[in-house]
Amino acid sequence: MDIIYEHQDFTVHQLTVFRIVAHCLSYTKAAEALYLSQPAVSQQIRTLELALGLRLFTRSGRGILLTSAGEKFLLHAERILALLAETAPLVNEIHTLGRGSVLVGASTNAATYVVLPLLGAFHTLYPRVHVTLMVAERHSIEERILSREVDLAVMSLVEEQDRFVVEFLMPHKLVVVASPSHRLARCSTVTVQNLQKETFLLREQGSTTRLDTEHYFAHAGMPLQASIELSSIEAIKEGVIAELGIAVVPWESVELEIANGDLIMLNVQGFPLKRHWYVVHLKGRRLSLAATALRQLFLQNGSDSQ
Repeated sequence: MDIIYEHQDFTVHQLTVFRIVAHCLSYTKAAEALYLSQPAVSQQIRTLELALGLRLFTRSGRGILLTSAGEKFLLHAERILALLAETAPLVNEIHTLGRGSVLVGASTNAATYVVLPLLGAFHTLYPRVHVTLMVAERHSIEERILSREVDLAVMSLVEEQDRFVVEFLMPHKLVVVASPSHRLARCSTVTVQNLQKETFLLREQGSTTRLDTEHYFAHAGMPLQASIELSSIEAIKEGVIAELGIAVVPWESVELEIANGDLIMLNVQGFPLKRHWYVVHLKGRRLSLAATALRQLFLQNGSDSQ
């Protein structure tokens, strides 16, 4: 005989009561085991039978027995309750961030010098939460936030701000670097006019650092003429060291090279340019527990670094 559940509006509590009654074959003993009154237990069984459209127990002398349908349903009830018992620890782990996942987006600079150190701190706190870091240019990151492929992002420039929640993370600055043997290396102050004949090593079109650089010099009346385009900060640093030109880069990306004497920071008029990193997510989207915890860690560590 197959069991067909027409309504299926029974509760976990009813299944638990049914299992205990089926094992005890006594409403009285089941009531004692459940710390309930006998009428309460009987009512739960009657409600369950009505929901299923089945008789689960039958009278036998002064006791009760499982019907054929009751025996079959007991097998299903045991499986359901066993599955729920297995699920409860998993749900608890998720609520306590024992598990979970979060996808973070960032530009190359943000990923390398801001996000990765913070992800290290997050992993120490929540080692079983899976984090994926997507490194891409800012337009791609914005599109992926909008399509819900990315939970959070760390960015310096955010367009269409009305579609995002944009929260201040930490300040950062852009500096002009050159080779220690550069002709301006010994100058105490460098004017914009001093740089007119210089070759600038720039990131690709669309890079926030490049936009900031071009905007500053255009505003100062000296649009950049000679430039070499490179695809990464590492390539730019090596190019400057090799005396291919000078560059405007985030301070944190060259701090080590300057300390080691491989690069120098030129004291250019108007520099360093002060900028900000932001934590960004989609407006109106409810973040997962893991994403919320990561966002809070970002913002907390950002405020601590100021």
